[in-house]
Amino acid sequence: MEQTHWHLIIVITIALSQNSSNVEGRAHFHKEHKGPSVYAISSQDPVSQSPAYSPVQSDTNEPGNSSSDCIFDVTSFGAIGDGSADDTAAFRAAWKAACDIESGVLLAPSNYIFMITSTIFSGPCKPGLVFQVDGVLMPPNGPDCWPKSDSNREWLVFYRLDQMTFTGTGTIEGNGEQWWELPCKPHRGPNGSTLPGPCDSPTLIHFFMSSDLVVSGLRIQNSPQFHMKFDSCTGVLIEKLFISSPKLSPNTDGIHIEGTKHVGIYNSVIGNGDDCISIGPGCSNVDIDGVTCGPSHGISIGSLGVHNSQACVSNITVRNTMIKDSDNGVRIKTWQGGTGSVSGISFENIEMNNVRNCIIIDQYYCLTKACRNQTSAVYLTDVSYRNIKGTYDVHSPPIHFACSDTVPCTNITMSEVELLPHEGELVDDPFCWNSYGIQETLTIPPIDCLQDGEPDSLAEVSTYGC
Repeated sequence: MEQTHWHLIIVITIALSQNSSNVEGRAHFHKEHKGPSVYAISSQDPVSQSPAYSPVQSDTNEPGNSSSDCIFDVTSFGAIGDGSADDTAAFRAAWKAACDIESGVLLAPSNYIFMITSTIFSGPCKPGLVFQVDGVLMPPNGPDCWPKSDSNREWLVFYRLDQMTFTGTGTIEGNGEQWWELPCKPHRGPNGSTLPGPCDSPTLIHFFMSSDLVVSGLRIQNSPQFHMKFDSCTGVLIEKLFISSPKLSPNTDGIHIEGTKHVGIYNSVIGNGDDCISIGPGCSNVDIDGVTCGPSHGISIGSLGVHNSQACVSNITVRNTMIKDSDNGVRIKTWQGGTGSVSGISFENIEMNNVRNCIIIDQYYCLTKACRNQTSAVYLTDVSYRNIKGTYDVHSPPIHFACSDTVPCTNITMSEVELLPHEGELVDDPFCWNSYGIQETLTIPPIDCLQDGEPDSLAEVSTYGC
């Protein structure tokens, strides 16, 4: 889903009155493609080696800033926490206090339900800031309770922050059901139609222009639209999250990253009505390990190149992952007419369970029937699929490589790919169009349509690199 952020920039410009100090960033989270992490995070022992903040205990009722000079309990700033009172002012006051000291903690304690309205938590702040949710945090319930201004289509925005942790044992409840039922959502109008918008449901959590972030431990559920979005960030560690919304909830991507580099997503469970994880233009050095995904639309790179734009994505690894009961498995999708490249992509050790399109490259992505073939396209190269096994829904081929007519996909590697029908017998063969690569082992089903070697036009497509 493509979005513009001009409205957010305008709102943030108005809101920037808290701090002006600059904080020197620590070393970025960085997991090189096929190399070690600077934090040495191990998927076998994620707890002992994680750099994530260890949450404080939230059982104190003392006034002021609780049992420590660094902990700012929102109830001490006037938060009621009964699920209906507006606690926004208390959270803003606690944020200001925690932001002003090193290693400050904003604490939303357990056994409370806090309701706050659309809010920008902006920096710069002193390093080590923690936003800890042990209770329940939620927005107003439904469109009728939401601000009417078009500039408020984000709920929690974290802006210009460095070395911040968003953590806790609690729940972020999105109250998304009434948003999903708007008649401008897909098939929500009369007789299954879709009525014209605007239908700008809010993103639940948005990190914007920030660095060295840790997000861990939380349950995030029922978002009106995207659950969590990272935009123009550097150095992001996401781990041990539980993200959930119904299978038919529209546009509820679990984690979306765009213009963001050096990202690790580990040991999390995501089930929703759109992509579990979506990777947009401008992303590089992304490592995804130990994720259970589904029901969903799978793990997607794209969509890229919309409105003839340039899109550059590189060094993405997805491994040790299960995808189940999903429309797609691992997908790369681009629009006709775009430029740029997708390179250095590795899908490894992935289990599929009842997935419709297990492995898919779609360079003809389009949301309407009006899209046309164009001579320009985002160039795809160096994409490997290793040890991909499981079952597929027999309604479509389990492997689908639809590459551009004029800009072929190159250097696709297939190894130990074994996909069998979830029910019934083998049906359609894999589909390939203008795609080149090698099979290191025999593939089930056989993928005879993948062309050997390199295309004659390789010198021309090399100009599409970023």
